[in-house]
Amino acid sequence: MKRNVWMAAALATVLMAACSDDSENDNPALPEPDGGGQVEVTTVSGNVSGVWKKNTVVQVDGHLRVPAGSSLTIEEGVQVIFTDKGVGVNHVPVEFTVDGNLYLRGTAENPVLLSVAEEKRTAANAFAGLWGGIVATSSCEELLIDHAVIEYTGGQVIEGSPAATAEIYTAGDDAYPQVTTCNLNGRYVITHSILRNGWSDAVYMMGGKAIIAENLFVANGFDGAEAVNVKAGCQADVAGNIMFSPNTNGLKLSSSGQSEERGQARVQAYNNTIINAGWRRDGEKGGCVYAEKNVLANVFNNLMVNCKFRAQTPSYKNPNNPEEGYDNTSVIDYNYYASGSQRSDIVFADASGVAYAWEGYNYAHKNYYEGVVDAHSVIATEQDGKDPLFENFSIHAVPLTSYSYDEAWDFHLKAGSPALTGANSGSAASLKPYFAGGLSVGGTTYSSPAVAAHYGALGTK
Repeated sequence: MKRNVWMAAALATVLMAACSDDSENDNPALPEPDGGGQVEVTTVSGNVSGVWKKNTVVQVDGHLRVPAGSSLTIEEGVQVIFTDKGVGVNHVPVEFTVDGNLYLRGTAENPVLLSVAEEKRTAANAFAGLWGGIVATSSCEELLIDHAVIEYTGGQVIEGSPAATAEIYTAGDDAYPQVTTCNLNGRYVITHSILRNGWSDAVYMMGGKAIIAENLFVANGFDGAEAVNVKAGCQADVAGNIMFSPNTNGLKLSSSGQSEERGQARVQAYNNTIINAGWRRDGEKGGCVYAEKNVLANVFNNLMVNCKFRAQTPSYKNPNNPEEGYDNTSVIDYNYYASGSQRSDIVFADASGVAYAWEGYNYAHKNYYEGVVDAHSVIATEQDGKDPLFENFSIHAVPLTSYSYDEAWDFHLKAGSPALTGANSGSAASLKPYFAGGLSVGGTTYSSPAVAAHYGALGTK
């Protein structure tokens, strides 16, 4: 299957060393001038709308807001550079608030970049939370993030933060995710993008319909948080993504907050590759997928590599309850759990004592729904780690707590890989992507990837 070509090819050729935290200067060069001459550099803050033209640099020195009823389009090659100094005497982290609509329209060869000053893009700042992130409020109808890089977010929400004033987050308790959605009727597409180096979640959905597909998530969460976190009022397809070293889970799926107004969370999560999840958590929780509180979650054909635990369904003995369990019509099965020989350098001896991925997969966890969840999944043992045979990634070589991404890695499966067979065909009506027929954002209809009958985000080359 030649799916997700951008992630495999353009990731290496366009972003080059941008994916590695080992470099002190590890991001794309400034865009080339369009038609010769100097790159146009502007400084902005406050209300913004209109179009930011391709291959320009936009310096942000204060909070941004796309007003309700307005739209902002950011064209390919634009670099949006946020100050890390914050706003005012309290140094409130800069927030990008979207009350209207926002469209990031990069290309594989020329992505949009939302980052900080080049000298700040270091391994030491991976979880420094240097700016606030994108907050799409309850009046934001559309958000498109297509071929973009969003990094070094996760500033702390404090008094004076726009999200605290709007009561979206709590001052003193929360840190900004990279992308927040709030509109129950909103339409969101996040595709072919890289979301990395954030203190909190990469995507935190509190409402709306979404396609989150064929992205690369790297180093999401410092002492907690996930790559994709979904709450009540959401309907989402999450497919074809690679999630490397999320702090707790690649997928946190919950119908928390469900009410008559905020309907049940419904998620189709398939053909994702999740690597090194759960080991960096401050305390034992999660480990790759966590489904709870009446979420209807179909989680299948995913490839979990060196994660701490299998898919968990807390209070599964009391399902279909918005305060406990999960919707027992969910299919959380036909997943592939691979384990290398790496031993974690963080072991909670007074809890599970799990030090190897294969141990966690076979641990007698209270949140494993044995015989139902993962009844048909492939589960590694100490004797057989179920190596999926990636083109260029050794399941034995990368430390379990590592969050440094190597752009040379290639998560395509070699011919003869055991992960190429045994997956679910996805033919059942209940497993069909919600947006196979498309989701319209910004005048374009985007469709969720078709279910592939192999495990993980990428098949063979």
